[in-house]
Amino acid sequence: MKPSLTDTLCTRCGLCCDGSLFADVELASGDEASALEVMGLEIEDDDDDGGGLLLQPCGALKGRRCSIYPHRPDCCRTFACRLLQGVERGMVGVERANEKIAEALKRIERVKELVVQLGTGAELLPLKERCEEALTLSETADLEMNQKRAELQAAMTAVERLLQATFLGG
Repeated sequence: MKPSLTDTLCTRCGLCCDGSLFADVELASGDEASALEVMGLEIEDDDDDGGGLLLQPCGALKGRRCSIYPHRPDCCRTFACRLLQGVERGMVGVERANEKIAEALKRIERVKELVVQLGTGAELLPLKERCEEALTLSETADLEMNQKRAELQAAMTAVERLLQATFLGG
């Protein structure tokens, strides 16, 4: 039996769950939120519709795989990134998609390294928030730190462009 595209691509990626693409995901209902809280996931109340927000990075992500896959929320069941959609439509080959995933992961890893070098490692925050926190906390007159800050800003801008173009569209 041939593995599904989600088995082939998504389990090598995880960007929709690790805080790289999203800061949170909107849940369909209070029942869905309660069920996820029972599983130990961090849910924030959503004043708009009462469903709640599943904070990212998702606590159910283990490596690049979802540890609650059969019980994942509706938003996770229905989400397909632009790259996956392109492969499903035959517009992008699986090999090229894997190259794009590897490129994104490499660039994100560099951003994370720079964040740590700037003196913060708040791993429980989404990537963009980690970057913003590192830039705020590292404000100084020190030339070397300012060079690292500039490198981080450039690296994060490049990552955001790549994520938008490859995974989110637009």
